[in-house]
Amino acid sequence: MEVSSEKIFAQVSKNGFYDVEIDPRLDLFEEINKLKKEKNAVILAHYYQEPDIQDIADYIGDSLGLAQAAANTKADIIVFAGVHFMAETAKILNPNKKVLLPDLRAGCSLSDSCPPQLFKKFKDKHPDHIVISYINCSAGIKALSDIICTSGNAKQIVDSLPIDQKIIFAPDKNLGAYINKQSGRNMVLWNGACMVHEIFSLEKITRLKERHPNAKFIAHPECEEAVLGIADFIGSTTQLLKYTETNTSQEFIVATETGILHQMQQRCPNKTFIPAPPNNSCACNDCPHMKLNTLEKLYLCMKYEQPEILMDEELRLAAKKPIDKMLELSKQFGLIT
Repeated sequence: MEVSSEKIFAQVSKNGFYDVEIDPRLDLFEEINKLKKEKNAVILAHYYQEPDIQDIADYIGDSLGLAQAAANTKADIIVFAGVHFMAETAKILNPNKKVLLPDLRAGCSLSDSCPPQLFKKFKDKHPDHIVISYINCSAGIKALSDIICTSGNAKQIVDSLPIDQKIIFAPDKNLGAYINKQSGRNMVLWNGACMVHEIFSLEKITRLKERHPNAKFIAHPECEEAVLGIADFIGSTTQLLKYTETNTSQEFIVATETGILHQMQQRCPNKTFIPAPPNNSCACNDCPHMKLNTLEKLYLCMKYEQPEILMDEELRLAAKKPIDKMLELSKQFGLIT
């Protein structure tokens, strides 16, 4: 049996929906679809979410696509199946809509690697630089930035600026280094990284490639330079997905979070997708933050409209300016997902 509304709300205020029991007889897919219609709610999900959440979502995408979807939605409630900075971005773009996140603990190691108070001091040391920040950062970092980018549009955004323009790139040093190499720039890089993409083992990937000589090795640009150096293709999550659809190879070794393999397998059921091995004992590479969201928590947060993302208006407005700039430039580049 489900617990009472009073107990639910008490639990949310204390620690979220982490220990609430749900009637096992409920068809959660059916119940969530009912709630979407009743509440005029939309579910936006990142490719790294568990398969059940991807299957119930109204839109599945990477950071650029999700930001565009959040900016254009007509829904009254946005349920963001992703991590905290993604839900924050949706709230920044939709101040009058209710934005929900199934698990408030779903953070981001990359975002956490760049505290706003420390980054402000770093920025102050380079007063003649503009700041381009990867969207995988907090609202506080966005508010200190001039332009936001994603892995799918970072190079185009950097290339759109005068060659003599000095740039700070934050928070991902690996993505920044990759864009430096691709663009011939010398951007100043903040020393941040994603725990998921830094853990891939070059040695294990090399051995895996030897066992699968016909497989294409594809990698996200948040990976370390040595891993990118042996990749057949480097791209954002959406670009990796499209590559597997259009390339004639029947096997792919994939160096990014394993959630994307669900979409790859759905779109290309006759192809084989192998997760690149990390430098640990696990057979796969999962983001522990992304995987905190579950179908059960998604149902509960929609039913009780908690936990909700709230934001100071001054911070929201400051963070919105560089996001708007990114969306404007993405339209100019034709980067509409």
